[in-house]
Amino acid sequence: MNVVHWSMRDCKAFSHPWAKMFQASNARTVLATRCLKRRHFVSKSRTPVKYASFSEVQQLQEKQFTGLTFPLQDLTRYLAPNLDTSCFCIFNPNRDDINKAERFFIPSRENVIDYYSSAVRMDHVPQLSLPEVCFLGRSNVGKSSLIKALFSLAPDVEVRVSKNPGHTKKMNFFKVGKFFTLVDMPGFGYRAPKDFAEMVEPYLNHRPNLQRTFLLVDAQVGIQEIDNIAIEMLEEFGIPYVLVLTKIDKASKRVMAMNVLKIQDFVKEKTQVCFPQLFPVR
Repeated sequence: MNVVHWSMRDCKAFSHPWAKMFQASNARTVLATRCLKRRHFVSKSRTPVKYASFSEVQQLQEKQFTGLTFPLQDLTRYLAPNLDTSCFCIFNPNRDDINKAERFFIPSRENVIDYYSSAVRMDHVPQLSLPEVCFLGRSNVGKSSLIKALFSLAPDVEVRVSKNPGHTKKMNFFKVGKFFTLVDMPGFGYRAPKDFAEMVEPYLNHRPNLQRTFLLVDAQVGIQEIDNIAIEMLEEFGIPYVLVLTKIDKASKRVMAMNVLKIQDFVKEKTQVCFPQLFPVR
């Protein structure tokens, strides 16, 4: 199937202040040793998490392994052969690297993973020295679901996930051992907290130990006007960020391919501090 390579050169640039976000849309705690030995790790709902461990993913056939672990590489077979897909493989860790990274999320007595605290204003934010990464995106884009998946090997860590947009109303801090702190930010847009701008903007602009921001975008619709506002803010503040394409299992291959190519052009032509490779997740 041939996919047209959309260029973003003719796209209108958005330069709205933060306030217009609300006008644009009304948008491993220590486990017992026996738990670590289970093939499937069980969440609080006692539902098995399939492929929670990378060791399980490695047992899949090569085609399944690639499709699950490197979706962008798998997507290339749906694209016209003349399209530039070089940026799909900029981040290309080997299996040993992935196994090492997974160890950050395996709880133990020495590597305690747990919810730490929440805050609604900067003067409520905990004073922590560890590096921080935060997850940002419009309401119902899948932030909490992604964070819950990251903590699938630490099921005692409670990450609340709701089908209703705007469920997260505070900045929620999770400590990942002695390595870093993960911050779940409230969603912007529909049903966002009234004081969203006062809560999030100072954190992003003034948090000294913030190392990376992950901005989530829905694979079914791509970058929206409200996402552009967040991108402009991150660019203005000079905050290194990564675009994460969520819900790829809900988008058709054609739609996903089109959105990936559009975002690829957008990042190349419109951004300065965005990591050049997009990261798709289910």
